[in-house]
Amino acid sequence: MRAFVTGAAGFIGSNLVDRLLKGGHAVVGYDNLATGRREFIAKALRHPNFKFIEGDVLDVTRLNESVCGTEIVFHLAANADVRFGIEHPRKDLEQNTIATFNVLEAIRINGIKTIAFSSTGSVYGETAVIPTPEDAPFPIQTSLYSASKLAGEGLIAAYTEGFGIRSYIFRFVSILGERYTHGHVFDFVQKLAKDPSTLHILGNGLQRKSYLHVADCVDAMLTAVACADAKINIFNLGTDEYCEVKDSASWIAGRLGLDPRFTYTGGDRGWIGDNPFIFLDTNRIRALGWRPKLGIRESVECTVDWLRANEWVFS
Repeated sequence: MRAFVTGAAGFIGSNLVDRLLKGGHAVVGYDNLATGRREFIAKALRHPNFKFIEGDVLDVTRLNESVCGTEIVFHLAANADVRFGIEHPRKDLEQNTIATFNVLEAIRINGIKTIAFSSTGSVYGETAVIPTPEDAPFPIQTSLYSASKLAGEGLIAAYTEGFGIRSYIFRFVSILGERYTHGHVFDFVQKLAKDPSTLHILGNGLQRKSYLHVADCVDAMLTAVACADAKINIFNLGTDEYCEVKDSASWIAGRLGLDPRFTYTGGDRGWIGDNPFIFLDTNRIRALGWRPKLGIRESVECTVDWLRANEWVFS
């Protein structure tokens, strides 16, 4: 297939690009390089089936021209800065919701029939249904990030119905692995490099979280696109386990050969909008034959290894 990937130089996007190229597909990568890294697509740039376009999803003219001639759009470009969303509320609206509208318009104008969208498990808010299935009722949204992603899902559903496209919506847990550049593992490794004796943790460390390795995430997305054929296909992506934040902190410190003292800010949330318990039901994607190859601890530890081997990402 001829695939178009927004956020192609980002963490998940660049891993997806490499997998698509390995599978024999032609890929157009689109990224404004605000948070994406050209280093992440260095291998792809040497591939004859890859074309990279430096562009912003808010640049409608450039986006419409760039997507022309492709068959499926993987829309991964987004502001993923969940923790500081309340400090710049318009960013989530523009980079997540309006950007998704722009991508859908580019798809409509160019006659493209398929979109795959990276949403988030955060759209379930602080749900009472654990593990949370795709058809769980939506409670009140607790972060601007999740609200903007849910708005994007709504637009995609409306375009799917109105213009006859097929859509794949992926609600991720937090993703770990190679090319990871933000999140708790990144923060903890950076903090411990500055002070190996103490690690300050947001919240009380008892928050229960689920994580998925990026290779397993990409596998799941491609499995869904290949096997699911409903008009709107919604999948939770995650493992069948969760851990407490303090456990993850212990694994990170142990992988670094450290034994720091843990201190806590207190409370059951690390920041406004932090969900104290995230655990998704993934039976729907598993019914297609997908299974994660790595557990949470393995994913955390291999992320630490990658960060230690690529310390340039901290600068």
